[in-house]
Amino acid sequence: MDARRAIVVGAGVGGLAAALAAARAGLDVSIYERAPALEEFGAGLQLTPNATRVLAKLGALDAVRDVAMVPDAVSVLRGSDDAVLMQLALGDAERRWGAPYLAMHRADLQQALARVALADPRIRLTLGAPVASAATDGDLAAVEFAQGGKDAADLVIGADGLRSQARRQLASSQTDGPAFTGRVAFRATAPADRVDRRWREARVVLRLGPNAHLVHYPLRANSIVNIVAVIEDSWRGSETDHAWDGVADRPALDRAFASWSASTRKLLAAAENWRAWPLFGRPALGAFALGRIAVVGDAAHPMVPFLAQGAAQAIEDAGALANVLAETDDVPQALAAYSRARVARATRVQTEALRQGRIYHMAGALALARDATMRVLGGKALSARYDWLYGA
Repeated sequence: MDARRAIVVGAGVGGLAAALAAARAGLDVSIYERAPALEEFGAGLQLTPNATRVLAKLGALDAVRDVAMVPDAVSVLRGSDDAVLMQLALGDAERRWGAPYLAMHRADLQQALARVALADPRIRLTLGAPVASAATDGDLAAVEFAQGGKDAADLVIGADGLRSQARRQLASSQTDGPAFTGRVAFRATAPADRVDRRWREARVVLRLGPNAHLVHYPLRANSIVNIVAVIEDSWRGSETDHAWDGVADRPALDRAFASWSASTRKLLAAAENWRAWPLFGRPALGAFALGRIAVVGDAAHPMVPFLAQGAAQAIEDAGALANVLAETDDVPQALAAYSRARVARATRVQTEALRQGRIYHMAGALALARDATMRVLGGKALSARYDWLYGA
């Protein structure tokens, strides 16, 4: 009997993790990626313990840890004067949550996962192969390519991002399309030698202010500092613009942080080549699979970045797929179980991330109350509040 086979659409973080999951369940895997190369793009990201625990099970954690920074804390500062509001200690992350807390550049994570995946003879990657559609095809699932031709397998996993073609098979509403959230993230890296020494320590720094927030941390052996600034703004680009590579409106960025601390403005000035990243959302799906087609990551549940869970939830999806595909040869049954395992949790994380964004961007009296609450709660209480997310 021939081995079961999976098609994965997309070679981003979610697609590569899903490919590893399917291969470890004994399937042969073909990954089709629209880009002609795995190019460096995006920004830094945080991989919380709920994700790194899955990477360990998929055999990829060591490769990822090699390109990561291990922060000792997350420090929350008031943007106007750098006053410390709260500090979440991460030194005991592995003891408390069973896996490490890491930070790295998205491109480094993608390359590390690609190395692990392509070392597996069951996984084949084809670049420059945009998929135009995915659909059930008799007892198989098939994809059609934009350049012509098709391929069929036992299942198709759509890891094709916010504007997923695979998602079309699952969404029943005409209003399912991407919707701009009213927020734009600006991303850049600064050479570490242009940044104050205190911001080069192994920690994630989160600064809060009215209608904006800023996150920064060092990466790549402390050679650069990754900076992401999220502001409430309009987006004048087309909704088909590349979500990771818009032209940055630098005056809008400077205006948003004009009343913040001198160290904040100095940090922003240290970075060049700012790019814009408009934040889009989609309605929650009632199911992440239908028949022989499943979706993962942004194709299933695009996340605003306020809980640092975009990549983490895609990796959780892969972990759930690994479990169900190993338990049964009945693909529709396995994918239905995957959907049941993931919908409620991923939807909760989507909702909590939106709520966190409202808290981060409070102004006036609400911001004063937020800051006072954070100081009263302290880091230990914050750790307990994240147990549901990191310890799952």
